[in-house]
Amino acid sequence: MTERAYSDQTKSMGVIRAAIALPGPQSPKREFQTIFADEFDYVWFTLRRFGVWERDLEDITHEVFITVYRHLDDYDPARPLRPWLFSFAYRMASDYRKLARHRAESLDARTDYLDPSPSAVEQLAMRESLDLAQRALDQLDVDRRAVFLLHDVDGYPMPEVCAALKIPLNTSYSRLRLAREQFSKTLNRLRAKRGE
Repeated sequence: MTERAYSDQTKSMGVIRAAIALPGPQSPKREFQTIFADEFDYVWFTLRRFGVWERDLEDITHEVFITVYRHLDDYDPARPLRPWLFSFAYRMASDYRKLARHRAESLDARTDYLDPSPSAVEQLAMRESLDLAQRALDQLDVDRRAVFLLHDVDGYPMPEVCAALKIPLNTSYSRLRLAREQFSKTLNRLRAKRGE
């Protein structure tokens, strides 16, 4: 993550913290404050992986946490938190991508979202690899991408993926298979185009 992105995230967290009163230790607002502080980065990067533009990440992340706050009573603490948060980010990113104004940005206009590496060569190689991966992700249908990210990238078991996305197990496996195939083909095509 760049210094600017980190600064934006820190500023975003401050805005939400200021808007939320800090009531007693057992209140849902106190619980939300902890979730927000602990999981802000996860939600931010999940939205980024879904293709939310850098300039919109702060607003969409806030919208996700507002929705999480409204549904806090629905959360089952016996289940992992991140797949539950992922489901909100997934739906918000899906709605975001449906807007016509979000369909025309050039991939070349992407901003850096990676911490600086020790050497310039390593930094460039990593940036190019991440850019290729993001371009391949951008080609995936949002429903397939959700299963692919939760299972293959975040490492959650398929039953958790199904519960978070509220889809049948067979549908999840089908989407995962299709996402893997499409991601691999797109990545190979992009690498060939670059001469690798």
